[in-house]
Amino acid sequence: MTFPAGNPVPSLQRVILSEGTGPVTVKGDWLITNYLGQVWGGEVFDNSYDRGTTSAFQIGAGKVVPGWDTALVGVPVGSRVMLSLPPADGYGPAGNSSAGIKGTDTLVFVVDIIDAVGANAGGQTDATVQTPPAGGPQVAGALGGPATVTIPAGTAEPTAPVVTVLATGSGAPVALGSVLVQYSAVTWTGENAGTTWPSDDPTASGTGPQELPVATGGPFAGLVGVPLGSRVLVQVPGQTDQSTGQPSPAIAAVVDLLVQTVTTPG
Repeated sequence: MTFPAGNPVPSLQRVILSEGTGPVTVKGDWLITNYLGQVWGGEVFDNSYDRGTTSAFQIGAGKVVPGWDTALVGVPVGSRVMLSLPPADGYGPAGNSSAGIKGTDTLVFVVDIIDAVGANAGGQTDATVQTPPAGGPQVAGALGGPATVTIPAGTAEPTAPVVTVLATGSGAPVALGSVLVQYSAVTWTGENAGTTWPSDDPTASGTGPQELPVATGGPFAGLVGVPLGSRVLVQVPGQTDQSTGQPSPAIAAVVDLLVQTVTTPG
C-alpha cells in the first residue's frame, strides 16, 4: 500500500475495493479471511498471504480489534475491503509492542473475506449416514442442526480417544491444525459438558462454532482424514488435572466438522 501526504482521517474508515456476491456478514459470524495489516505510512506488521494460510475469527464478539468488529459486519462474502483504524478502533493508547504498533498509530488493513460461517451453521444435511457400532453413546438430532448425545447406563468408558463417523460429508479431509466445529458434549456421568449450538435456553446455549485443535497425540487426532461436512462422535477418556490432581470424567461429544481454519505440517 502507498499512503497520501498528510495525517490520516481520525475516524474509522471502510472502503469496499471489490464487492463479492456471497451472503452479507452478520454479527457473530466466523470469517475465513486473508489480510495484510500495515501502520499508516509505516511497516507491514501482519500478512496472512505470506504465511500461506487463512485466518479465522468471530466478528462482533469482542475477539478482534474494535474496528474489525464494526466494519466487517454487513459486507458480502467474496469482497476485498480496506479499513483504516485510528487507535481507539485498533489497540488503543497502549498499542501493541510485540507487533511494533504505537498507541498513536493508525492501522490500515486489506481484508479478503473468503467465507462466513454463521452461529447456527451445521454439517451437511446430505451427508451419508453410517451405521454406528452397537453399545456406545447414543446421538439424536437431524443432520445440519443441533444434536445431543446420551450415554446409556453401563456403557464402558473409553480407555483411549475414539472418533466414530456418524455421517460422511463431501468436503476436504481434515488435516492437522484447527477445525471450526459445532458440538454438544456430556460427561460419562450424564452431566452437560458444553455446547456451541445457540438456543433459547440460556442455561444450555452456546454462541456458535468454535475452533478445535487437531494435533498428533491429542484427543482429536482421529479427526485427520475425516471429510469436512461430516458428523462424528468423539469419546475422550477421563483424565487427571495435572495442576490440582483432581480426576475428570470421560466425555462423549457429537461434533459437526465445518471448516479447516489452520493447517500445520504433519
